Amino acid sequence: MHHYLGTEGTPPRELYAAGRAEIEQYGAQERPGRVVTATPWTGRGRLRPDPRGRVVRLGARLLITAGAVDELPDVPGLAPRWGRDVLHCPYCPYCAYCHDWEVRDQAIGVLATTWLAARQALLFRQLSDDVTVFLHGGSAVSQTDLTRLAARGVRVVPDRVVQVVVAGDRLRGLRLESGEVVARGALIVAHVAARSELVAALGLDEVPVEMNALVVGTAVPAAAGGRTSVAGVWAAGNVTPMAQVIASAAAGPNAGAMINMDLVEQETADAVARMQEAS
Repeated sequence: MHHYLGTEGTPPRELYAAGRAEIEQYGAQERPGRVVTATPWTGRGRLRPDPRGRVVRLGARLLITAGAVDELPDVPGLAPRWGRDVLHCPYCPYCAYCHDWEVRDQAIGVLATTWLAARQALLFRQLSDDVTVFLHGGSAVSQTDLTRLAARGVRVVPDRVVQVVVAGDRLRGLRLESGEVVARGALIVAHVAARSELVAALGLDEVPVEMNALVVGTAVPAAAGGRTSVAGVWAAGNVTPMAQVIASAAAGPNAGAMINMDLVEQETADAVARMQEAS
């Protein structure tokens, strides 16, 4: 863990375990499994946790905290290195795996699969004098950004990358179509999307997330307290516009408070209606 006050260096699974232990003290129940679909929410709804057909019937409100998923380029050898020496951002806006300090002064590569690549390269140029952008046979970097990169001493390689080369337990470089291997100690990639299966089933549309006019991923739109456009459905964390883990964690209790207030209003309105009917 990085960028989470008091937990520097803590394995994320330990944070999850501590949180689960705490919620059990308040009567919450955890059900393992992956939710694959949900009925549209109309005050009460159902979740289908797995393909075997089990259905969980839920109450009057649903809070989605499904997070986001990192979409990785389809380059052989890249995925197994994710979170180790294949990274995304020096102070990533959507996780706690930021590795800026860890890769300082290394030979850093940026795989240009999105328009964010030039920005990533300029960010990591603050950490290393040896940064190379691999255009990967595409045109994700504009001519203006190519000029900016050149001014900062960032090398640009136009060739397609065909393999991430690993020796022992370390990334050693990127193999190009020509067969040349460009030595690198870290590789930067990025594109993040909200986990879409559940939100689509509920009728929620994902929207692009922009950073300085560049689309860096997708998210579920939600108000400040987490309320979505679907009645009874709330969202918090990285499934909404992205934030570091410490901010996502804070969004959970905030959304919970808003949901409780919403339930209070609903219960009071129902009580008033019953009283008026009885009089």
